[in-house]
Amino acid sequence: MTWYVIDGMDGSGKSTIADRLRRILESEGRTVSVFTHPDRSRTFGRISARFLLSDGVPAAVAATVFYLLDIVSSLAAMRRVGSDDFVFVRYSLAAAYLPTRLYRIGYRIIDGALPSPDMRIFVDVGPDTALERIDRRGEDREMFETRERLEKTRGRMRELAEGWMVIDNSSDPDHAEKQLRKALEAHMS
Repeated sequence: MTWYVIDGMDGSGKSTIADRLRRILESEGRTVSVFTHPDRSRTFGRISARFLLSDGVPAAVAATVFYLLDIVSSLAAMRRVGSDDFVFVRYSLAAAYLPTRLYRIGYRIIDGALPSPDMRIFVDVGPDTALERIDRRGEDREMFETRERLEKTRGRMRELAEGWMVIDNSSDPDHAEKQLRKALEAHMS
């Protein structure tokens, strides 16, 4: 079993990269389960998502708490599902969305308390690209989905993702897939 985490800010293309990873692994005959967070099909994920549409520190902290509970639910489900590989879309880098005085310690707590995946992939894009993708969804923007906040979040995620595999997803999807394949090869060797 291999456990992959695909993380990055909103609009970075995490789900797209996760889907490509799933297809690559399945083409090798492996079974793959993908868990996306927050998972709006589960109670904790729905509550977290609701708080993300609010603004302010209390809403950010509440969204994070319910997000973590959603993650724990996925970890429990991972033990019950019989797949060769697991992919989590969003994990510990969500701490970058916490207020300035909390994000580093939040990441250390999350990273220390939760199990470590076998491979961590940070999907990086600039804030303008992210906003363009967010707006194409046609959904209400979450509290962090402004250019200023995405710029700040990107800087924090780049800091926290030291040692992670990084995929630049600012250009075409085929280029990102080439980077993903290269990262997988490096991880397997």
